[in-house]
Amino acid sequence: MALRFTASLPLLFALIASIGCGDRSAPEHAPDVRLSSATFVGRAACSECHPGPARLLEGSDHDLAMQPADATTVLGDFDDVEFHYAGVTSRFFRRGDRYFVRTDGPDGEMRDYRIAYAFGVRPLQQYLVEMPDGRYQALGICWDTRAAVEGGQRWFHLYPEADVDHDDPLHWTAPSQNWNHMCAECHSTNLQKNFDSQRNRFETSWSEIDVSCEACHGPASNHVASARQAGGRPRALPVALSELRAGAWEFQTGKPTARRIGWNDRSSARPRLQIETCARCHSRRTWITAAFEPGRPLEDSHRVSLLEADLYHPDGQILDEVYVYGSFLQSRMYAAGVTCTDCHDPHSMQLVAEGNALCSRCHAPTRFDTTEHHRHPIGSPGSRCVECHMRARTYMVVDRRRDHSFRVPRPDLSVKIAPPNACNECHRERSTEWAEATVREWYGSERAGTPHYGEALAAARSGRAGADTLLLQAFATLANPGIARATALNELLRYAGARTAASVARGARDADPLVRRTAAEMLGRLPVNFRLRVGVPLLGDSIRTVRLAAATALAATPQASLSPDQSELLERAISELRKALQRNADRADALVNLGNLEMRLGRVAEAEATYRQSMRRDRFYLPAYVNLADLLRRQQRDEEGERLLLEALAVAPGNPEVHHALGLLLVRTRRIESALENLCRAAERRPSNPRFALVYAIALFDSGEKEQALFVLEQAQARHPSDPDLLAALARFR
Repeated sequence: MALRFTASLPLLFALIASIGCGDRSAPEHAPDVRLSSATFVGRAACSECHPGPARLLEGSDHDLAMQPADATTVLGDFDDVEFHYAGVTSRFFRRGDRYFVRTDGPDGEMRDYRIAYAFGVRPLQQYLVEMPDGRYQALGICWDTRAAVEGGQRWFHLYPEADVDHDDPLHWTAPSQNWNHMCAECHSTNLQKNFDSQRNRFETSWSEIDVSCEACHGPASNHVASARQAGGRPRALPVALSELRAGAWEFQTGKPTARRIGWNDRSSARPRLQIETCARCHSRRTWITAAFEPGRPLEDSHRVSLLEADLYHPDGQILDEVYVYGSFLQSRMYAAGVTCTDCHDPHSMQLVAEGNALCSRCHAPTRFDTTEHHRHPIGSPGSRCVECHMRARTYMVVDRRRDHSFRVPRPDLSVKIAPPNACNECHRERSTEWAEATVREWYGSERAGTPHYGEALAAARSGRAGADTLLLQAFATLANPGIARATALNELLRYAGARTAASVARGARDADPLVRRTAAEMLGRLPVNFRLRVGVPLLGDSIRTVRLAAATALAATPQASLSPDQSELLERAISELRKALQRNADRADALVNLGNLEMRLGRVAEAEATYRQSMRRDRFYLPAYVNLADLLRRQQRDEEGERLLLEALAVAPGNPEVHHALGLLLVRTRRIESALENLCRAAERRPSNPRFALVYAIALFDSGEKEQALFVLEQAQARHPSDPDLLAALARFR
């Protein structure tokens, strides 16, 4: 929202008074009657009739995802070995047949901790420690299971450059390293988190302690019972995942790339079912419901991350750990109907072919596996399809993973917006300009001239002039992947206006649930009448994350603005939202969101209690401090709020968000010198946030430092040339 400056009030106090810290086609899904009475029966029952898949699963990464710690499963050296890190000497040892580590606990004191589980198997193995309150915590010191000649067979720390100690949010005892929430769903079968919020305790349970048959196919008791009946025909599994039978890949005459035949079209639910089943774990997402139903759309149970700046490069290439799905959604392979099992055996996890032979199953080697195509000597690294089309990045120090967006190398984008490219990954001594010129020489200039949504996202993140127009184009281009269109729509939020509102309205009717969810999440920043017109229909959306986003945006709607039917719909969606947040009440972020919901509903006492509960859950989660301080401001309790923000700075010295909130508080209490100091720190330490610079400049202007205020605004406007609030402030101050 653009700021309006008035001559009758000091600018900063006026500001402080106003701020705090395609068509839809998705059908309704009826509950699956096969799941209503089905229970989990375990792998042994499945293997009676399916011995082949059971044999393939044995010894796979899924099979070894988590194992009780014993002599057959622990790969690390526990022969009284010491490891030194961040001033702490940890010791790994055994007592009889049990495994232990002596290391620093949550208070920094050295203690002996028993290893309960071995976690993972290759290329590294972590170890889980059971804590008294039902928590399992993953040690930050891991065992490198690679061969010694590859640099393995050693202990190492996941954060080798960070010097993580017990006062760090990445310490092994912190919530960020908690197995029950962060890891358990994807390393076990039929996981029930079972967090007791009142006792702050987990009673987590599972059917099998690895990723077994029913983790993907759903509870199989009805299927097994019908199969065991004499002469009976087995009932279908809840999730059959037999896409390969739904269509085959065939080469058409004269075409170098195979097409999938025997299925309807690219919007078919069949391939999406398999991919979204895998994506439950192979994606960057948040689990929002305990009542997971196998076969339901992914966004009905999980909120998938968009192409956010801290997760992906501007063009959508992997940056942080994003676990494949968000990348694959961007690929032409996904659009053409490729599924996970077209390349990976679903039970052994192994590739179905090695090297270029895998790609040649659908891409004619006479066209693509040639020097005319890849321009590298046969047998060289540059001749391997994956080196050009699946850039790799190393996570967890030793785990090299490939980008599944299967993109054509675009060094021209590296020149324009600075993401990496496959050419310079190998030719590190060469410039991106050299790579761009070489690709242009080999393949012509057409590729470099092709518009890419990454240019719009990069423009928005750098505040470049005209970014809003590029974002509108990226969103409106239906050929762009849905996750990219949703991200472009989300970035439009900073450009309030009629065109943005129109895009939100279109997004609310889009076929892709990621786009509809994003549109719903944006409604809270748009005018009330528009919010109601567009948002109320989303309260009844078939996808849970869309309904929850709409409920968040409309929670504060006065009853008088709604019809009885609309009011009932909103109440039902809010109840569903509350359950989703309470399900993750072990997490400080979920509790802050629950507190925010209570504030929207006018339940201030409940909001305060929830914010304080969030601080107890995780003392490192700073939004809890900032939001509670803002609540206290509304109640004229700034003295308490100040103590709270100082406590936050003790936890995270120099945090710009906390300095900004403290600066605003000090302005309200007329301590201008200290206010300027804190607002300056916020602006300098978070230059990507133009609002911090704006507030600091207004404070300077009101305190008589007009030249310095102009300098701060001009510097910020150079970084964010199209920011309307900065432009308005510059016009006013000049």
